[in-house]
Amino acid sequence: MSAAARWERICSEYRRKGPYAGLALVYNDGSIMSRQPLPISHIGVHEPSRERLRGIASMIAGVFVFSIMDSLMKRLSAHYGPLQISCLRSLSSWLFLLLPIGWHGTWATLRPSNPSLHLFRAVLGVGMLASFVFAVHRLSLAQTYSLFLAAPLLMTALSVPLHGEKVTGKRWAAIVIGLSGVLVILQPWGNAGFSMIAASAAALATVCYSLSGLTVRSLGRSNSSMSMVFWYLLLVGIATGLLAIGDWRPVLGSDWVWLIGIGITGALGQMWLTDAFRRAPPSVVGPFEYTAILWAFAIDWIFWSASPSLSLVVGAGIVIASGIVVILDERRLAGLALNPSSPPP
Repeated sequence: MSAAARWERICSEYRRKGPYAGLALVYNDGSIMSRQPLPISHIGVHEPSRERLRGIASMIAGVFVFSIMDSLMKRLSAHYGPLQISCLRSLSSWLFLLLPIGWHGTWATLRPSNPSLHLFRAVLGVGMLASFVFAVHRLSLAQTYSLFLAAPLLMTALSVPLHGEKVTGKRWAAIVIGLSGVLVILQPWGNAGFSMIAASAAALATVCYSLSGLTVRSLGRSNSSMSMVFWYLLLVGIATGLLAIGDWRPVLGSDWVWLIGIGITGALGQMWLTDAFRRAPPSVVGPFEYTAILWAFAIDWIFWSASPSLSLVVGAGIVIASGIVVILDERRLAGLALNPSSPPP
């Protein structure tokens, strides 16, 4: 290929993929392609930063619909066991997931890569869902979330040794302060009615969820978002169904409407959550799971008559402020990346 033709192809790649495409296609022997970095001095948009902001938006949307789903599971937990609810939640969401796949004809994108990691993620999903349902049946939604939302801190800590992520001191401080805000809201350790067995179940769910979130980053390198959600829901649904056979109860006719709601919100939430972790590191999107606290208190107040307290107002303010600090820190780092002459963070 001539130099002029090669340059034309590079320019075509920039027009097609955007200014940060920076890894141009270079042909070797006319057929084998390798990606070589090219210096770019005219970048107008920092593409990784844009992807991270999209990941944050997906996380907030996913957390909102998952809060609705969790309230529906709490309602059903009065009549069915944790494993059965986990099975119904997974398979109902999986069935709704088939609609967009069939509509768009994207069956080819479901082919899994790294099946062993898919299976490991499913095992974590079984532990996470079953223990979470057990906890939320015995605690309020907000109390369960207070422990479950320690996941962003765990994911941030684990992402350093597992993925080599770099987390600034300011972001570490914001995450820790946000977690302190959660404790200010709930003050769980001073509540005599706080079940330690249920709290332990919520803690187990937190650990399983944190590890699962990190596997998404690895799977996302070679699997589509739809593929990861498809196999996760199917494998978890089958596993929990088999484990629940001994304690399975017939589903009441009046409960089918709640199952449909769980299926819709679960499918949407799983897609958005997977997309969030695929677009951005856990250290970026993880802290925004704290917004679930706001939805949890709103749901508890509307459906279970739990009135907001002063600790809610103060704690929510701390959580929101820490989230804003993370956003500003992300924008600051993006600005440094665009201006190499700026001093390092």
